[in-house]
Formats: sequence, structure tokens, C-alpha cells
Amino acid sequence: MLLDSHQHFWVYDPQDFPWISDEMRTIRRDFLPQDLAPELQAAGYAGCIAVQARQSLEENNFLLGLAAENDFIKGVVGWVDLRSAELDSQLRQYAAFPKFKGVRHVVQDEPDDSFMLLERFTEGIARLSAYNLTYDLLVFPRQLPAAIQLVRQFPEQPFVLDHIAKPDIKNQQIETWKALLQELARNANVSCKLSGMVTEAAWHQWEKSDFDPFLDVVLDAFGEDRLMVGSDWPVCLLAADSYSDVMHLVEEKIGQKNFSAAKILGGNACAFYNINQSLHGLKSER
Repeated sequence: MLLDSHQHFWVYDPQDFPWISDEMRTIRRDFLPQDLAPELQAAGYAGCIAVQARQSLEENNFLLGLAAENDFIKGVVGWVDLRSAELDSQLRQYAAFPKFKGVRHVVQDEPDDSFMLLERFTEGIARLSAYNLTYDLLVFPRQLPAAIQLVRQFPEQPFVLDHIAKPDIKNQQIETWKALLQELARNANVSCKLSGMVTEAAWHQWEKSDFDPFLDVVLDAFGEDRLMVGSDWPVCLLAADSYSDVMHLVEEKIGQKNFSAAKILGGNACAFYNINQSLHGLKSER
């Protein structure tokens, strides 16, 4: 099964999505399963993981409702307040849904680069394993040192790095990010999503070669067993002409490296998010 490990749905409301600036006005509209389904089909993907775009329990209910109505949504990465006294009741509530696979916090927007190391936050991370939930790391390069400390503190907790930590691809700023990325990858409990790269490049002006040095670092650091493709749709439409263009960047690169397409384009995401491919009767090869 080919699986897009990272995309979003929303009914656009400016109060709910203040991060969608004037510069991003092309995505100031609704993006729902009926919009994504033909894109997945055209690109040859059988399913996706829907990731939270709002930090609220309402977001979980919204995404789980869409997943219940659309079989191609194979999993949901939602949000809970990991610092809350009500955390266990929240985790218990949502872990009861088979498609609720993990949680994420928009750490990139936190002013404290060590936010993930605060005691109340790490206490929350410690509770995820009891509910068999993963954690998505959404950080900028400057927050990678904290991410490294966090994943070392919880070696049995499955983590996945979103968007290769958003390096400055536009200006080809690679060295500091590279060293930190490689250090993070030395932790066997961390995987990485090959996603979110086009929006870190020059929007609609990038060349495929712009991504090569960054992809080389990530592929060499994580290897074919801990990488998964993700579109970051619809955010990717800010910088790319189509969904397929974004996915082809990764598909072509792993082909050049002779890495396993079956793993990176679906198998690893299914394993990480505990999705049983045999239950769905979907193709496992392109």
C-alpha cells in the first residue's frame, strides 16, 4: 500500500488558522477528503495520514469524523495537551478510536526552544506509550538540540520528525542542520518524513537539484527503514504546481539511491502508525 504519511484537512476560518498569512492566501479555503482523493488516485497512493492543523480537541473529533467516512484516511495524528492534568482522560478517550495513531504539538511556534524539555511536557510524553501512541516532532533546526535530548530521554517511544526539520533550502543553509539531523538520526526510535520541503525552497521557482544535498543527508542518516514520504498537502500547493510534483521529488530520489520504494512510499508509515495493510485489500506495489 502506498501511503501519504502527512497531509491536512480543514474548513477554513481565519480565527482557527491565523498562521495562514496573506502570503498564503491561495490556501485560504476548504480542503477536504473529496479534494484529496483524486490527487491520491492520480499519483498512485491508496491512503493517507491526516495530521492536526489546529491545537484543540475539536480538531481530533473533526479528523476522526472524516476518517470514519473515508476509508482512504488510514490514520489520524491529533493533538492533546500533554501538560494537562486531564491528559490521561484525553488519551483514553481518543486511543479508543483505532484510527487515532499519535499526537503532535506545534513546537515550532513555541518561543522557548527548549519547550519540549519542560517537566510537564516530558511527563506527558511519558504517558503516550501506555496508549500505544506515536509522537510527531514539528521543529525548526534551532529546536533540534531539544529534540535530540527528548528522544534520548524516551528510547522506547516512537518519534517521527516532520518535514526534515524545515532547513533553509531556499538559501542552501545546510551545515548546522546537517550535523544536528545526523545526531538525531543516531537514535533508533526516530523516523523521518520526507515532506514539507518545497515550502522551504523558493516557491514555484525551485529546481529538483535544490533538494539533492538535503535529501542526500536525510537518506544517508535514516536509511530506507526509517523514512516515509509525505505530501504536506494542501500546504505544499503554496510552492508546487501539483500534488504529484511533490511526491515525484521523493520517488525519483529514492530511485536514484536504489532505496526500497515499497518501504519509503508506504511500508514504513504503515509499520510506524500500526496500520495493517492486509485489512484493506489495497495494492502493495505500483
